[in-house]
Amino acid sequence: MKLVILDRDGVINYDSDKYIKHPDEWRPIPGSLDAIARLTQDGWRVVVATNQSGVGRGLFDMASLNAIHAKMHRAVNQAGGRIEAVFYCPDTDESQSPCRKPNPGMFHAIAERFNVSLADAPCVGDSLRDLQAAASVGGRPILVLTGKGKKTRAAGDLPEATAVYPDLAAVAQALC
Repeated sequence: MKLVILDRDGVINYDSDKYIKHPDEWRPIPGSLDAIARLTQDGWRVVVATNQSGVGRGLFDMASLNAIHAKMHRAVNQAGGRIEAVFYCPDTDESQSPCRKPNPGMFHAIAERFNVSLADAPCVGDSLRDLQAAASVGGRPILVLTGKGKKTRAAGDLPEATAVYPDLAAVAQALC
């Protein structure tokens, strides 16, 4: 099985320092929906792994998060793609939750759900914590320069063998 793990905010959709709290605030990055469609049509199973501490902070509730994800699924489907599953961690950074990236809990749950090894699985993110979570399970860390990606690259200290691409569309082109 070809499995690719994507972060959400800053990779698929525009990010916000004030969090994406409502479906109206969820806006896809140009080319990201077509990139997911291309991956899907090439036989990749696309899974999203996203920290959503806004839930834990009380900035939005589960109904809002579910509505945001429903909008994302619809947009991806309309582009001809499919997201197999969305894994999220609602915990705050202070909680030191095992599911919150850079910890590998969500990645272990994905491996268990899909009964696959994540060794060398492409894992696309825009922050260091995305890349660290990927590296901790033997995945292939891929940094995109959308979202926080440019700041992440400039800060350095990326996991070994991190690949860097301008955006998700370029990642899809490289993988397909």
